[in-house]
Amino acid sequence: MPKLMTKFLSTLLVAVTLCTSCKKTKVVEGAEVSETYVQDHYTKKEVDIPMRDGITLHTTIYSPKDTSKKYPVIMQRTPYSSQPYGEGNFKNRIAPNVHMMKDGYIVVYQDVRGRWLSEGHYENMRAYIPNKTSNKDIDESSDTYDTIDWLVHNVENNNGNVGIWGISYPGFYSTYATVDAHPALKAASPQASIADFFFDDFHHNGAYLLSYFRATSLFGTPRPNNDQPVDTAWYQLPELPTEDQYQFFLDEGPLKNLDRFFEYETADTPRMAEEGVTDDYFWNELKEHPNYDALWQSRGLIQHLKDVKPTVATMVVAGEFDAEDLYGPLETYKTIEQYNKENYNTLVFGPWDHGGWARSKGQNIVGNYYFGDSISEFFQENIETKFFNHFLKGNGNKNSGLPEAYVFDSGKKEWKTYDAWPPNGVVKKDMFLSPDQELTAEPKSVEGIQFISDIKKPVPYSEDIKTVFTPRKYMTDDQRFAARRSDVLVFETDVMQEDLTLAGDILAKLKVATTGTAADWIVKVIDVHPADEPAYEGMQDHLKMSNYHLMVRSEVMRGRFRNSFANPEPFVPNQKTEVTIKLQDVFHTIKKGHKLQVQVQSTWFPLIDLNPQTYVENIFEAEESDFQTQTHTVFTDSSIEFTVLE
Repeated sequence: MPKLMTKFLSTLLVAVTLCTSCKKTKVVEGAEVSETYVQDHYTKKEVDIPMRDGITLHTTIYSPKDTSKKYPVIMQRTPYSSQPYGEGNFKNRIAPNVHMMKDGYIVVYQDVRGRWLSEGHYENMRAYIPNKTSNKDIDESSDTYDTIDWLVHNVENNNGNVGIWGISYPGFYSTYATVDAHPALKAASPQASIADFFFDDFHHNGAYLLSYFRATSLFGTPRPNNDQPVDTAWYQLPELPTEDQYQFFLDEGPLKNLDRFFEYETADTPRMAEEGVTDDYFWNELKEHPNYDALWQSRGLIQHLKDVKPTVATMVVAGEFDAEDLYGPLETYKTIEQYNKENYNTLVFGPWDHGGWARSKGQNIVGNYYFGDSISEFFQENIETKFFNHFLKGNGNKNSGLPEAYVFDSGKKEWKTYDAWPPNGVVKKDMFLSPDQELTAEPKSVEGIQFISDIKKPVPYSEDIKTVFTPRKYMTDDQRFAARRSDVLVFETDVMQEDLTLAGDILAKLKVATTGTAADWIVKVIDVHPADEPAYEGMQDHLKMSNYHLMVRSEVMRGRFRNSFANPEPFVPNQKTEVTIKLQDVFHTIKKGHKLQVQVQSTWFPLIDLNPQTYVENIFEAEESDFQTQTHTVFTDSSIEFTVLE
């Protein structure tokens, strides 16, 4: 853990411009470099590094042309390709950010096992093997170890220190590197890191994210020619015949009707799968493993972070509005912190969507919502670069000059630093879903509020008409369109007379009933802005900031998993039942003059798939006749537990 810092780092924060209009954009000085900078200042070499089992992994090494000094290695392992291939072809940008590229690092990119030009067979979220007994027992930890060992012994002018970083799936590999870490690995920054596919990306609390449908083939299409290395994309994303994904998936009906998109037979490529099974092995896994069974449990990484070597400093980065991977980085940070008390382990939690901190656009906007200027640039120069420089070029002690938690208040639009996350001094406060659409500090009379969940008219997750690869913008979308539906229950405070700062996780403690035997439950936490809130440039034309319903956090619980993700169970019709939903951490101030609102609904389409609302063993095998409209009830002794900073 770094040296405790109790003061706000005001000298660094001068670099951040947080203005009230988005008309000016501050550009980080020196960030502009020519497109040939990498080629002008680095040499490039491609090698195939042997692993302990004899498989080779294709690796690209960019080394500074200035050989008068030694440099640390900063590496990224990726399933998305280390292109461009060919020693005369250079990336336009390398390293985590432009400052590190200009500072001088040996920058390494590697295709992970079974992807692109690397040999071997790819496994989606490959399971960790804790007790290896032979060189045939390989996982991403051993592959990282063997790669680092080769690099420090074979790459000229390296100083013996290695760092690793990555966003999303490469973030998963960055976390993996800390397990049984090589002694030369001194710093790791898992960013938006996947931790468990039952809670990240393709599932949320067991509900299948139908909106990620088009991304399936990216991970599940077998490489051609018996899994041989290939330098061009071998997969194709499903093309939908419309720009209206809501209507498309509604018309398609049950999930089993989507199998045809994953049958890859062509004139030159006969079908690889047996009858009844698609050619896409990831789609098959999703279908065949609807519960949190041994397959998903073995691939989760969080449970293996209880013995991270203290020689590896970690800086976990998460976007407060990351639609893809929010569970992963937060649980990674918390688990390392809980079980590795002597480690340097820090958190950066900022106002970004998926990977937004790695982009330099001046204005920091997620969807329609503006958070300030140069926020990503500030992170890159004053946090990320400082972290890696300290542990890879400096003395590497725990006094890095950075705080334990660098977090952005997305309501006040300002950075804060804390000695812990959640901050010391937070308290738990319950607010009740009371009658008359009130959100109250004290419980009122207990009654049931009913709504009809019509499977022909599910609640949209966005009012936009679009088809996306993966959804991102909705995380800050204006929720007025949902609040005005009869199948969305709304509970709201009076206008705030003073600021209320939410700093940590949120627990929805629902008490519900349904006329059916299955249901999903979605809870959204909303910051309702005042009527005189000014609009921002760049918003969608039909929107105004006046009365904007900013979604601060949201989550779904597939009701069958309310007691166990491994052992689902139906609801008893019309029986009052407890359903608890954990919503991921927030750092957001509901400011004076705003209102705090909670929305509760049972469909969120097509962000998640439709629940038939009658219990079936496997929703991926549900028939059309299983889908039934039901009446749901939320009881007013339900409550939301907030983590509040006083």
